[in-house]
Amino acid sequence: MYEYFTEILWVSTKLWSDKANEGDAIELDNLLNQRASEGWELATYDYMATSTQMRGAFIITFKREKQ
Repeated sequence: MYEYFTEILWVSTKLWSDKANEGDAIELDNLLNQRASEGWELATYDYMATSTQMRGAFIITFKREKQ
């Protein structure tokens, strides 16, 4: 059986576009590596834009064997 953990990683504020950039990808990699070191495995993620097109976020779900 697994346990799950979901968190939101906000991306940097954009002025004219809500696209993730290289800095956002580095933050995502850092988070994934941090959670992996804690025993979490990536289960799913999605990039969610906001209606104002100024700021979006990754919603990320991790899983690991229930302890």
